[in-house]
Amino acid sequence: MAVGEAAASRWLQRFLWPLLPLWCCVSPADFLKVEMEGKNQTVLLNDNVTISCKVSGSTPLDINKSGIIWYLKHQANETEHKVFVMYADIQKAFRPGASVSPAGLEKGDVSLHLPGVQLRDAGEYRCNVVVTPEEAQETVFLKVLASPECTLFPEQAMVKDDGDKYILCKAYRFYPEDINITWYTWTQKNPQGQEISEGITTGPAIKNEDGTFNITSRVRLEHNMTTYQCVISHRSLPTSCRLNCTQFRRESEMGHTWGPIETLIAVIGCIVVAIIGLIYCCKRKPPFGRHDPVPQEETKELELGALTAVHS
Repeated sequence: MAVGEAAASRWLQRFLWPLLPLWCCVSPADFLKVEMEGKNQTVLLNDNVTISCKVSGSTPLDINKSGIIWYLKHQANETEHKVFVMYADIQKAFRPGASVSPAGLEKGDVSLHLPGVQLRDAGEYRCNVVVTPEEAQETVFLKVLASPECTLFPEQAMVKDDGDKYILCKAYRFYPEDINITWYTWTQKNPQGQEISEGITTGPAIKNEDGTFNITSRVRLEHNMTTYQCVISHRSLPTSCRLNCTQFRRESEMGHTWGPIETLIAVIGCIVVAIIGLIYCCKRKPPFGRHDPVPQEETKELELGALTAVHS
């Protein structure tokens, strides 16, 4: 057995050695290869995107001898369907607006361009290139994100709920669903600010018809002359969205006593009102020694009474 294996090994070596120079002369570029920029690509909702796919080894491409097919596999149901097909002088887009630049083909660039990306465009894209008799393919996963529209409602801060009052913070049309809302507060006694841990109510994310989400968070008002900050964090945002609102509440609602500034303003207001009232009263008072005339009917009655007294 050992003698047979040794003989076979010597025969294999004699067969392969003459082929070694030919193998070394074959360049890797002589084989069809498809290259894509990474395995993941991210795009924002409604933006345009170009999914890179470049062919090496057979450039420039002869479209009459080549075929290009782009596929999309949805993550939800794992079904795959064609997005774009090109071979010879035939081009067909199965997704509206999908295209491959004819000018890029001469350089081996078969990148797929998609305008106005929607959430349904997310998934695994497969670039399949056939240059007879060779075939090559690669895949990339496209992620679609939607940045939230952040809004704070200071003008609606006095939202009554069982006697309490709240400031509302809302995030609209974001995707994916995961989002984080945090509240902070700054007061005169605590100018450094601190995170609020109580009095916060954040509702569930509500799904819209287009697949995006809305969410509302609120915080209960606690302090006078307080600045509230709503911080919204989402994977689509390069930095967190921060919204500020300074809330002024009436002292009667807070049960606090007036400070020296408020007291001084109140005293000045009272003095001004007193001066205005005094001026008004002086204008209404008649001059000294001047009396209002007696009505004519009363004068006649007095004269008649005097004559009666004389005759009697």
